[in-house]
Amino acid sequence: MNTARAAIVFPGQGTQSPGMGAPWRDHPAWKIVDQAEGAMGEPLAHLLLDADADELGRTRNSQLSVLLTSLVAWEALRPLVDAPVAFGGHSLGQVTALIASGALSLDDGVRFAARRAELTQQCADATPGRMVALLGATLEQAEAACAAAPGACWIANDNSDGQVVIAGTPDGVELASAAAKELGVKRATPLKVGGAFHTPLMQPAADGLAEVLATVDFAKPVAPVVANDDAALHDGADGWRERSARHVAVPVRWRPCMLTLASLSPAVFVEVGNGSMLAGLGKRTVPSIAFRNVAVPNDLQALTRED
Repeated sequence: MNTARAAIVFPGQGTQSPGMGAPWRDHPAWKIVDQAEGAMGEPLAHLLLDADADELGRTRNSQLSVLLTSLVAWEALRPLVDAPVAFGGHSLGQVTALIASGALSLDDGVRFAARRAELTQQCADATPGRMVALLGATLEQAEAACAAAPGACWIANDNSDGQVVIAGTPDGVELASAAAKELGVKRATPLKVGGAFHTPLMQPAADGLAEVLATVDFAKPVAPVVANDDAALHDGADGWRERSARHVAVPVRWRPCMLTLASLSPAVFVEVGNGSMLAGLGKRTVPSIAFRNVAVPNDLQALTRED
């Protein structure tokens, strides 16, 4: 496997699990956690080592744990990937991608991720919402289902062929889910989240993040980063401040993102972080390209053997 022609992708919230950082505790890449603790002025290591499922279920904890686990794994993988063709990340993973690519410093990125989690949770508390995965649905079916609840349900994630997530108010999602079944969608599966993320219900969080990002500097990434909102590659610093603020209130267009990355003809997609959610989604959208995961140190050895 040619890691020099790798597209690097990072997972988002929902991929966390207790103890997921433990395999990295004695690896030199753990210095990322130490640096993040210095930037935040608080202990964070326990989120990767000791936190149980209930503690990790809180939005801020889950997002910081996923972010840091992915960044530790990337720090370990980075010397094996001389020149990635591009970076991408699903939802929170876009923040990880910006840090990994050098577009956002680790210190600023961790602080931004924490504030992003806090503001979106505040929105969720103020305006309760739900998210439902429509399995076997086309994007067109999902859009038609949301039309049954105008102003109350929207597309949140276009994840892959056959998986679209809708979100909105509880009543709106219920109406849209019923409409989806009438349209022939196989299954509507509720997600275990506390709000309608990536919908207009998160606009107050986007407004707050615009203020947070006003003083944050972005740099040119070492390779292009594909954006969740427009599924386009961006190889400069311009636009990421505005894009990162509105990100929480607009859909994650992951299926188009994967098609954009695939258009660069990478030898492999490498999912960096806990789990294999993105590999599962990507294989439905770009089955011709191999996927590999780097979740624990042993995965690095497997990549080296394949090379």
